[in-house]
Amino acid sequence: MAKSGDQHQQYSSMEVEGESSGTRDAKGKTPIMEAPLIGKSGTHLGNGDGGAGVKRGVGIIDFVVRLLALAAALAATIAMGTTDQTLPFFTQFFQFRARYYDLPSFTYFVIANAIIAAYLVLSMPFSIVTIVRPLAKAPRLILIIFDTIALTLTVSAAGAAAAIVYLAHKGNTNTNWIAICQQFDNFCQRSSGSVVASFIAAVLFILLVILSTVALKSH
Repeated sequence: MAKSGDQHQQYSSMEVEGESSGTRDAKGKTPIMEAPLIGKSGTHLGNGDGGAGVKRGVGIIDFVVRLLALAAALAATIAMGTTDQTLPFFTQFFQFRARYYDLPSFTYFVIANAIIAAYLVLSMPFSIVTIVRPLAKAPRLILIIFDTIALTLTVSAAGAAAAIVYLAHKGNTNTNWIAICQQFDNFCQRSSGSVVASFIAAVLFILLVILSTVALKSH
């Protein structure tokens, strides 16, 4: 009987130890249950960092496209602003000469593209800010507003100049406008090239507006 009592005590002590160890195991499992929560928050932070990285990439693309648009606007301004051709057959009192400022549309074209080029230079710091601080909304909002205005100015200037270039190449028999590009070939080539460059700048401005819109929408 004494032995059975001792065995009963041993069994009881083993059960108590089992319960206490089970309790410790249950307590030990508590951090394991919290681990997915920590993992979720870590994943959330990772997504935020990834979003900032994507916006920084958009800012870099914006800066590169802005440089290309600046090159196109400068090329259009210089090409049209230096367009001047005089035909070889002339006398002291009579000569044939074509200059950009003889046509108001071409004058407007040169002024508009010069303004656009100056704006692109001034917009570079804001584009750099979008790279350094990709989550900032204000610089992107400023850029999208002024890029839209610059796009409108570019399209209007290029369209006005394109109409004159078309008349120079094709003429208009109904209004007795004769085609002059057979005589003023250099004048027509330079003016046509400048109009093409201006339209390229307009396409790049459309891309800039899209990039800024996507970056703002993803906030």
